Amino acid sequence: MKIMANKEKALITEILTKLGLKKESAEIVSEATLDADLKGFTSHGIGRFPQYINAINRGNINIEGKIDIERETDSIALINGNGLFGQVVAYKAMELAIEKAKKTGIGAVGTHDSNHFGVTGFYSDLAIKKDVIGIVTANTDPAMAPLGGKIPVIGTNPIAIGIPANETYIAIDMATSISARGKLLEAKRKGESIPGDIALDADGNPTTDPSKALEGSILPFGAYKGYGLAFMIEIITGPLVSAAFGSKVEGTASYEKKCTKGDFFIAIDPSKFVDINKFKEENEEFVKEVRSSGDTTVPGDLEVKEIAKNKKNGISVDKNLYEQLKEICNDLKIDLDEYLIVE
Repeated sequence: MKIMANKEKALITEILTKLGLKKESAEIVSEATLDADLKGFTSHGIGRFPQYINAINRGNINIEGKIDIERETDSIALINGNGLFGQVVAYKAMELAIEKAKKTGIGAVGTHDSNHFGVTGFYSDLAIKKDVIGIVTANTDPAMAPLGGKIPVIGTNPIAIGIPANETYIAIDMATSISARGKLLEAKRKGESIPGDIALDADGNPTTDPSKALEGSILPFGAYKGYGLAFMIEIITGPLVSAAFGSKVEGTASYEKKCTKGDFFIAIDPSKFVDINKFKEENEEFVKEVRSSGDTTVPGDLEVKEIAKNKKNGISVDKNLYEQLKEICNDLKIDLDEYLIVE
């Protein structure tokens, strides 16, 4: 089965509004979820959506309320998300960071008491659209053991950077582990194995079983490089923003516990440094130089290809995901099959 992009967005919006979420917020969540699927990050797209519904039902995601700005200056802010949808809190936080960057040159906004927000790059993309550089990080439930350690105490802590240009989409969105935990969760749902070089079981042995990997440790990319970057992000998105850190982070991998992670959003206005048109032209010049070096890609190329393919062909819905969505829709008197294409 497949679902086309417009249908996915409409389905998620209908489900959330029927649950009582305001339409504006529902559309933010649906747009962020679809963005993940279109880019090929299906572990953070509609496949993760049933987790959000379960979190609502347990009272771990609030569908009503507002964010509070606890601290603020001309360039920074600290936001309490009050348990609202992570996508809504993150969207508002990045908007505020961009607004501050347009005034002062740089805006930095931290959030706590939020929830899983989908793919990190969705929010750095918001900056690109405003001719602003966007940098976004977050911490997650512990999934990586420190180098030489056996117990996971560090998250897969993603980082995304987006840079404006005239024509080229220049962006990177990655976990600091070899694989995002969401990919393991997705493999477990589908009953698939994982590559044998990305994770260890609880005894420290390589495993191709996603269930054993989730009980063990995902390996950092580039050994100490990924570990070191994840370590630093843990602090920036933990103690710096009044969020949990290390083993205290919960709620990003499952719906059973209240989410305690933190996020950090940076916006930089290039026009405060140089002429914005020259900046974007020189970025394109650099892109051309990179492409002329051989059969290579620019960060963002893979996402552009995935978006074009998935807009044309639709997003796959496996049997287990279908059953999860069917149960949600039945409870809300929504005909799921009207949104799907049966292959």
